[in-house]
Amino acid sequence: MIYVVVLCLYLGLLLVIGLLWHKRTKGDEDYYLGGRRIGVWVTALSYVAAYFSSVVIVGGAGYGYKYGMATIWIGAFNVLFGGTLCWILLGERIRELTHRYNSITLPDFLGKLYNSEMAKIFSAIVIVLFMIVYNVSILKGMGHSFEVLMDMPYWVGVILSGLIILIYVVLGGYFAVVWTGFVQAIIMMVALVMITGMALRYTGGVTIVHEKLRLINEGLVTTPGIWGAKGLFSFALVVSLGVWGMPQLIVRFYSIKRKELIRVGAILATLGCSMAVLPYFNGTIARILFPHLKSPDLAIPSLVKLVLSPFGEAIFLVGVIAAGMSTFSAILIILSSSIVKDLVRYKERGLLHGRLWSVMIGLISLGIALKPPALVLTLCAFAWAVVASITLFPLIFGIYMREPYRIRVIYSMLGGFVTSLVWLILRNPYGIHGFIPGVVVSLLVIMIQLTYRKCVA
Repeated sequence: MIYVVVLCLYLGLLLVIGLLWHKRTKGDEDYYLGGRRIGVWVTALSYVAAYFSSVVIVGGAGYGYKYGMATIWIGAFNVLFGGTLCWILLGERIRELTHRYNSITLPDFLGKLYNSEMAKIFSAIVIVLFMIVYNVSILKGMGHSFEVLMDMPYWVGVILSGLIILIYVVLGGYFAVVWTGFVQAIIMMVALVMITGMALRYTGGVTIVHEKLRLINEGLVTTPGIWGAKGLFSFALVVSLGVWGMPQLIVRFYSIKRKELIRVGAILATLGCSMAVLPYFNGTIARILFPHLKSPDLAIPSLVKLVLSPFGEAIFLVGVIAAGMSTFSAILIILSSSIVKDLVRYKERGLLHGRLWSVMIGLISLGIALKPPALVLTLCAFAWAVVASITLFPLIFGIYMREPYRIRVIYSMLGGFVTSLVWLILRNPYGIHGFIPGVVVSLLVIMIQLTYRKCVA
């Protein structure tokens, strides 16, 4: 009963936020960017919420369960690259340039930077297709949490959480996304600190956890451990440096009130991102307590059920649902804007079409999530690798070069896309994640063009 009460209160709060912002969403820019007038606290914490979804809470614990203490490095990379450096190096320049070009979407921004309609269309298509895969991983994480903590069929959890998201996104647009994200970030932090504290109390502390893991396998307490250096650190980079090319996170820089607030946001985002190490650590604890789970993705729900009271379980369930909803809703807005603004390009009634496409994309994601493949974090990294391979270095060079339009960026995008996709299909040869060769090829293509320009100048 306590689950139902806490969950209903939380879902009711989300719907209220959606309704409150519905009346203030007047046009396209309000629906997609909140009128570019979002405050720094809401921007920073909604960034954290969109970054660390149920993919990290459930999937990160799954990787901690499978590979041990070395996975904590992934969380550390998340803080440094995905939090601090992303805000410091990209934030102000993206805020300034997107206003100058009046860009709403990342594909449109890249297209204008490089004066390339082909780059705009190609990046929009890739983002739409592969971010749907990311959405599926988010729904999968939420479905598993309902399954274990509430004894609810997996499909019911997926549909319930997905439909609530659709309702408040369609009602309140970007305003609802960032304000619910702000609330969800706070809930996530409380939930993760609570489960970590109780899990350590239950097991007897960090030292005992370390000793018991060593008894299972020495590789669970060493770095790079049983995963291996290539796999561990290439994966850490894709979910950390890859953030720099993720449209649902970059859009936070578009929408903040003033670029001067970016510096404050960098501090807040770094503090918020520091919670990223906790899911991986909790996964290692679950390995001690549940050595024979049928799926690593069940590590965190099983741990919660063992060490928390029913009320604590309910709070954590809401935290996981909050984590997934924050990212899922952010991606819905991004995908809807890419279709409406970059691909179909409706000239009239853009707000209506944006809401309709949000519903359609959400329903497609729901349908796929009912029969999902692979580990949660594996699905996430697959989508991130492909998207980041076409956006990461084009974005960095585009905002720092004087004349980016002189580069044929479509070649860089195509090279990164094909390389990362083929590498991933071949199941990451040499233990290196597809993100690494993808972004390396993308960078090389740009550098070759720059070298050629200098030679003929």
